[in-house]
Amino acid sequence: MNSNPSPLIAISVGEASGDLLGAHLIRAIKARCPNARFTGIGGERMKAEGFESLYDQEKLAVRGFVEVIKRLPQILRIRKGLVNDLIRLKPDVFIGIDAPDFNLGVAEKLKQAGIHTIHYVSPSVWAWRRERVNKIVHQVNRVLCLFPMEPQLYIDAGGKAEFVGHPMAQTMPVEADRAAARQKLGVPADVPVFAILPGSRVSEIDYMAAVFFQTALLLLKRYPQAQFLLPVATAATRKRISEILAQPEFSALPITLTEKQSDTVCTAADVVLVTSGTATLEVALCKRPMVISYKISPLTYAYVKRKIKVPHVGLPNILLGKAAVPELLQHDAVPEKLAQAVADWYDRPEAVAALEQDFHALHLLLKKDTAALAAAAVLEEAGFSDGLKDK
Repeated sequence: MNSNPSPLIAISVGEASGDLLGAHLIRAIKARCPNARFTGIGGERMKAEGFESLYDQEKLAVRGFVEVIKRLPQILRIRKGLVNDLIRLKPDVFIGIDAPDFNLGVAEKLKQAGIHTIHYVSPSVWAWRRERVNKIVHQVNRVLCLFPMEPQLYIDAGGKAEFVGHPMAQTMPVEADRAAARQKLGVPADVPVFAILPGSRVSEIDYMAAVFFQTALLLLKRYPQAQFLLPVATAATRKRISEILAQPEFSALPITLTEKQSDTVCTAADVVLVTSGTATLEVALCKRPMVISYKISPLTYAYVKRKIKVPHVGLPNILLGKAAVPELLQHDAVPEKLAQAVADWYDRPEAVAALEQDFHALHLLLKKDTAALAAAAVLEEAGFSDGLKDK
């Protein structure tokens, strides 16, 4: 048995949320196996943990059928290069974090080459394209799931999967402190505050930001003392949001852009206007009411609508099994409808109180030591039990 192991662990992520998961995973692995080495595709957070990125992660951060098609040649070149690099490097294990359309293809090639593979963050197979389960169990050795209803789908198909909890539920406080959040942001306690989360990608912002800002103008007419907060994830998204806000129609909008701090912003808000995706879960864990909205290209929407197998698209609604918060999508994503839905929450504190109880229970369900559980699974798959190489 090697008492000073240095496993080579390959990781691939496609966007900012995966970069954060990857950074937490690397830290947890190093706590058990300090000499572990990491390579693949990662973002700035992973690099800060000592990760060596072979390709630019930002080039994979696209969403939507049409948007992916535009970048497909470049994405395929990166995927082919990564596969070839990792077959040459022979890592002890490969972990694809989210980005299933990219990472599962990589995992399949590596598994065929004898490299153990893990997919971390199950695709939404319970929502659409459920037939993917049978393929995934052949592409990877194990799936690490963030939601409790997911593992059984893979187990039933003959695969190996486990629920590791959701990292946001672990890192965010169960009891949200709205007064402290407002104080931290310098927001008065006695004015209406609305948070705007138009997406973490420039492509999402192009579809949603102007609609959300027009909604904010309608809310300002209804609540003249209102303030608006918008957390910015990256320099690219800040640039695009600032360009849209520079348009004359938005010159009077009292909006503050913050550097990240999305959890603080959401906690401080009375109501959050948010695009569908992981951000909706973050709002729920902040125990705040929200209105979920989303617009994508008509072609992408037509394709997705035919494939979706669940009645809701927002994670809080899916996990709670009911329409707990409104979803205004595509043709319904218009300022008048959005403003009315936001106002309905603001004007009904008793409804907000009931929703907070639902979100509190959801938080407890998802709260586990996610990074530690994932790290243990990775090292086991790599053949390193308790940080030591198995015989």
